[in-house]
Amino acid sequence: MTQTTHTQTPPPGDGAKPRSPEIRLAAGALHGLRQDLFHDAFAYRPLRRMSVDGPLTRRLPRRMREYAAWTPHALIAAAALLTLAIATVDTGGPALLLGPLCVMPILLTMARPIGAFWLSMAATPIVGALGSRWGDWPWMAGAFACHLTVLTVVAMRTGPRTAAWMWVVTAAYGLLAEAGFGPSYYYGTNTGPMLVVSAMVLLCVAVWHIRREAKEEVTAQQTETAQERSRRTLLEERTTIARELHDVVAHHMSVVAIQAEAAPYRVENPPPELEKAFATIRENAVAALTELRRVLGVVRAEDYEAPDAPQPTLADLDALLANVRDAGLSVEKAVTGAVRELPPGVELSAYRIVQEALSNSLRHAPGASARVEIGYVLGGLGLRIVNGPPPASALLKPSPGAGHGITGMRERVSMLNGEMTADRTDDGGYEVTVFLPVAATTEDGS
Repeated sequence: MTQTTHTQTPPPGDGAKPRSPEIRLAAGALHGLRQDLFHDAFAYRPLRRMSVDGPLTRRLPRRMREYAAWTPHALIAAAALLTLAIATVDTGGPALLLGPLCVMPILLTMARPIGAFWLSMAATPIVGALGSRWGDWPWMAGAFACHLTVLTVVAMRTGPRTAAWMWVVTAAYGLLAEAGFGPSYYYGTNTGPMLVVSAMVLLCVAVWHIRREAKEEVTAQQTETAQERSRRTLLEERTTIARELHDVVAHHMSVVAIQAEAAPYRVENPPPELEKAFATIRENAVAALTELRRVLGVVRAEDYEAPDAPQPTLADLDALLANVRDAGLSVEKAVTGAVRELPPGVELSAYRIVQEALSNSLRHAPGASARVEIGYVLGGLGLRIVNGPPPASALLKPSPGAGHGITGMRERVSMLNGEMTADRTDDGGYEVTVFLPVAATTEDGS
């Protein structure tokens, strides 16, 4: 008879006994203490100069701003001098030794903040032992000022968690000093005042840290929101341009397909080669139109409806100017060069640019006069839309826009490899200058 023994093997990683939440909390606290006060405690961390782009320092002269950048260092040095005076006046101990012991930790906060805290903790019992005024045990007057200053500066340079650990270490030292050292049973101690005052100061520093972090977070969110808004505006303008060009190109491709299908019937007894050529043209036009609708159709919103009328061109500019004049803008048009028919994309973009520029004039300079200049040159089309400043007696006030106008115009110009400048004029108006290149064509092919 064979006896089989079943041995249950524990899963990998489950051999260790799980720790309780209290143990994990204590381990995390000890890790934070080690990370904040022991790891690289004497690392070199120089105090950076203050930023001088604030609302007050920005108004100072350039020379004064250079000095103002050293304000934190000057304040720490002033605190060190005040502590030196406290430590050396009426202490009953050797002033030449007590002064440096109380000043060195404060000055060290500008280079090694955590190390300055430990130096202050080490100097406190030495100063207390050398001093003769036991009523200030365990913090003599100079050590009291020194340690409070060090706590404040180091907390500002690190963070609330480090400040909390420094306060805990300070409290532990005070309780230990009262219990085992010094004549506390006769004269009393000042651990209570140290803990109360330092707790209030560190609480204020913690609030300052939280407020600064919240302000930085809000600033970062505002910057990110502005960037997202700019990208969204750019995508919206590109979507609008793509929709309009889709309608223009689709219309012309449809005309090509229809003409190619009807052309053989307009010729009596066309040769088979001609019929085959026109059939190939029609097939390619229909295939290109299908592919165009498939690719560019994704930019259409669900509620977008294609316009019934053809897209506007420069020939429709007079109607636009009349509409703008009815809205209260005095505008005149000047055309130079030989007027000719341009590619549909150029015509549409030029019309939209003039339309948007005049809309901006109505919005930002109500009551002003504007001028539209169109130049047909050999290499392309030039546009100049300029408006004067709004008159002081204007009844309507300028209204800020969403910033889409200039972005849309730049996108259209960039799509056609053109150039554009938009800036204020010397008299307070605004000027938009655009050049749209057009490939040269022969007279027969135009």
